[in-house]
Amino acid sequence: MKDSTSPRQPDRPWLIRTYAGHSTASASNALYRSNLAKGQTGLSVAFDLPTQTGYDSDHVLARGEVGKVGVPVCHLGDMRALFDQIPLEQMNTSMTINATAPWLLSLYIAVAEEQGAEIANLQGTVQNDLIKEYLSRGTYICPPKPSLKMIGDVAEYCYAHVPKWNPMNVCSYHLQEAGATPEQELAFALATACAVLDELRPRVAAEDFPALCGRISFFVNAGIRFVTEMCKMRAFVDLWDEILQERYGVADPKYRRFRYGVQVNSLGLTEQQPENNVYRILIEMLAVTLSKKARARAVQLPAWNEALGLPRPWDQQWSMRMQQILAYETDLLEYDDLFDGNPAVDRKVEELKQGARAELANIGSMGGAIGAIDYMKARLVDANADRLGRIERNETTVVGVNRWTDAEPSPLVGEDGGIMVVDPAVEHEQISRLGDWRAARNAGAVAAALAELRRAASAGENIMPASIACAKAGVTTGEWAGEMRAVHGEYRGPTGVAKAVSNRTEGLEDLRAAVDAVSDRLGTRLRFLVGKPGLDGHSNGAEQIAFRARDCGMEIDYDGIRLTPEQIVSQARTGAHVIGLSILSGSHIPLISDILEKMHAEGLAHIPVVVGGIIPDEDAKRLLACGVARVYTPKDFELNKIMQDIITLADPESVAAQ
Repeated sequence: MKDSTSPRQPDRPWLIRTYAGHSTASASNALYRSNLAKGQTGLSVAFDLPTQTGYDSDHVLARGEVGKVGVPVCHLGDMRALFDQIPLEQMNTSMTINATAPWLLSLYIAVAEEQGAEIANLQGTVQNDLIKEYLSRGTYICPPKPSLKMIGDVAEYCYAHVPKWNPMNVCSYHLQEAGATPEQELAFALATACAVLDELRPRVAAEDFPALCGRISFFVNAGIRFVTEMCKMRAFVDLWDEILQERYGVADPKYRRFRYGVQVNSLGLTEQQPENNVYRILIEMLAVTLSKKARARAVQLPAWNEALGLPRPWDQQWSMRMQQILAYETDLLEYDDLFDGNPAVDRKVEELKQGARAELANIGSMGGAIGAIDYMKARLVDANADRLGRIERNETTVVGVNRWTDAEPSPLVGEDGGIMVVDPAVEHEQISRLGDWRAARNAGAVAAALAELRRAASAGENIMPASIACAKAGVTTGEWAGEMRAVHGEYRGPTGVAKAVSNRTEGLEDLRAAVDAVSDRLGTRLRFLVGKPGLDGHSNGAEQIAFRARDCGMEIDYDGIRLTPEQIVSQARTGAHVIGLSILSGSHIPLISDILEKMHAEGLAHIPVVVGGIIPDEDAKRLLACGVARVYTPKDFELNKIMQDIITLADPESVAAQ
């Protein structure tokens, strides 16, 4: 009998990617070509928030956001510059894009055709998962049903014309970032996949449907509990096979393979002792590479300093080298699965599968993922509150955060703060180029292409052919998304923060008494306005602050993401005692400065403003100098201390004593 642990011909390594993009298309292109020269084997494109949410760089909501968390792509010219000298027919490109996925794929196809590529040979992925955007990341545009229809349009078009492309990447990564338990991550992602397959099944012949199932891929997260995470991936493999066989009748095992890419956990990266993040990233990578049965097809790793700000090229290179050492220096790829037959692993996998099946049945009773969006959002907020509570109570150890906090200063954080800062001039230059593009294009061709896009969308036709025609005519991202908004309307997702106090009030008695006392002195209930200005949809922090403040007895105003400064100031007029602003995209300086100026003009400068986000020390000093009362960053994990600050800031006696 052959020894399954004996060395053999090594497997091919996974695709090695770095999630990258910033400032401008040309700057990002230079970064991509540099990374490819260093041994990266695939591209992973990060788009800026205006591009992700369907706004041009000169839109009012784009202010401060252009080029911050990714590359701005407003039109075909930007996409040309992004992939200049990169032959797309030879590349495997992942594009982290969701609401505007049909549009960005159309631009990609148009550029590939200009390069002379055979479209059928293109390989890559558009994430194109809108359901998780409603739950955890916030870059949605339209309501769920038309968004699901657009996901189907991309998949149907790719199956017919770009058969090697993954048209939909079910993304559980951000579910874990929002606090999902492993069982929730499994169930919510698989429920999303079922919703997509249910949308697709009537669109193709029955004999073609299994191959279409085989093009659905996943994008997952791997946290620090790497044995549980490895078991979660094995559970994903088993459950996906089970669903495709039993629910959809897919007989061919090759179409039931669980194909996934991964970025390991960014939620657990710490601002304190940031050098420790290198070990976290390595350990988390092992969860998705050690088990051959559940090994990722593509891996991208965050950089050690992402809790501080935007990584530099060297930081990204360091993470890439981590992958290369594991893939090419170790003997991992020479062995069969190391965990088959392990009783502890088998027990944990079965436990996770049982929990996920129960959650899937619950979601199914609500009509599937679309019908269960509010439920899933509330569950994520609750789970994240539990996670943070365990850290606050020291039940979960985070090295450098709640244990072993004394440390030497990190030599990796030099004079530049250990991060890259996007030049504010980038936004002005991008807007100028956008104006030049609009002036130079054929206005009649643009109008005709947009009219055909609206007609196709209104008629319920597949929008991909009309979108590709728009790309070639010179339509912009904002114009394309404007047609989708006009036809389908816009949507505001659930916040997951109910008005009623939860049952998590144990240990809050002193804070609740302080809120009552301050409210008595104010003559009304202490009112805390939590706002997310700009386009940053990562709402976990804002939700947890609002959640805890509510349980402390405050009256909460929290309307979710994507508010203009004018909307926040308008809310403040109705009686807020303290305002809390959350921004994680790096746009805090221009947005908060704008809000403070508008508050001063409205006679509201007396209302204290506190700010939370990924904010470098120098920026924090600037904000405090502008009049911000407190600045909180990821190191400020003790929510009760923040609550005490809010109570003190609202207290008339504290104000009188100053």
